[in-house]
Amino acid sequence: MGSFSIWHWLIVLVIVMLIFGTKKLRNIGQDLGGAVKGFKEGMKEGTADTPVDPAQQVGHTIDGEAQKEKV
Repeated sequence: MGSFSIWHWLIVLVIVMLIFGTKKLRNIGQDLGGAVKGFKEGMKEGTADTPVDPAQQVGHTIDGEAQKEKV
């Protein structure tokens, strides 16, 4: 009961192709690829729009002057 050999996977692939057909499998692959591409673009846009708080960055020094409060 080990892992499947290459012959098992080839038989499964042939059965899936006979059931669904190559055109439908190609459409499913294109839809899945488009969804992954859209997700990656959304992640890039989400991180680019979010401003980074310098206080939360580890290892960075914030330069500035401290001023005495006038009473």
